Amino acid sequence: MKSTTISEIRAADSLDDLYRIFNENCLTAGWHKKRSSLWPEPRTAFRPRNWRYAEAAEAMDRAGEWMSTEDAERRNLLMFNPVDDNDYDTVRTIVCAYQMIKPGEYARAHRHTANAMRLILDAQEGVHTVVNGLKLPMRAGDFLLTPNWHWHSHFNTGGANAYWIDFLDVPLVHRLEPMFCENLPGGHQTVVKEPDPEASPFVFPLAAMRARLASTPRSPDGSRRHRIDIERHIPTLAVTYTEIPAGAESATPRTTASRIFAVIEGEGSAQVGGHDFALTRGDVFCAPSWHASKVTAATDILVLEVNDEPTLSKLGFLISDAARPA
Repeated sequence: MKSTTISEIRAADSLDDLYRIFNENCLTAGWHKKRSSLWPEPRTAFRPRNWRYAEAAEAMDRAGEWMSTEDAERRNLLMFNPVDDNDYDTVRTIVCAYQMIKPGEYARAHRHTANAMRLILDAQEGVHTVVNGLKLPMRAGDFLLTPNWHWHSHFNTGGANAYWIDFLDVPLVHRLEPMFCENLPGGHQTVVKEPDPEASPFVFPLAAMRARLASTPRSPDGSRRHRIDIERHIPTLAVTYTEIPAGAESATPRTTASRIFAVIEGEGSAQVGGHDFALTRGDVFCAPSWHASKVTAATDILVLEVNDEPTLSKLGFLISDAARPA
């Protein structure tokens, strides 16, 4: 406070005079604030949205005509929610992006405190990522983990463009503010091991996920669900596979978690907060906090869900519509 503040307070003739003094000293009267800070139930400015893989792939192909991974560390398209001036976050705690790498290219190695995961959409033999020296193939349909502060780089020694979806908890890290990022000098990692991807804790092969789902009992709605175990490596996010037979519907109730869904196989539609989205392979849609969602399968459909339930659960903030605080 200024040395004159106390005398100004004593000289005030009205509350308006005090409000001016409060503001000058970065104080807010709790009874006179601009907006409410407490409300009866969760609310968010984030809205349900969807993004189409076909459009993103076409756009990245065109961008690849003019810029390479030498020009940009990653050739990716961020799926952002148009909240205020946001051009990054997909939902409040998670960002999702399409990424493409051309034959002969590599994405330089870096590491950061944010966790990353990747759903591979299209990739021929020869596409791989290196995570802390482990060379892991990037095969269509597989899901890969890149835990925080692990060096990672991507390579395409095949003959066609490769595409995948990135999921990161960068927005969560931004809000908590422990962000660190470091580029590897020289850009290239040394490969120290090429493990069997079927046995790697960082790789969830599509064939193995199909087999796990096939052995899982169906829910009353006809779907099968399998939540993969990633907590030891990525404690902030959860990943679930949902298989829905043609003609069936699978609903996710309203909770405080934020969710992003990506279609691995099949076609259908999604309904979120009064919005209807057509879905086909590679498409993405989001259900922000306190939004219920439903997927209707036109054909047999396999959907991947990424959400922030583990973070909310650890903090005691994971609440469903059916279990509000008493």
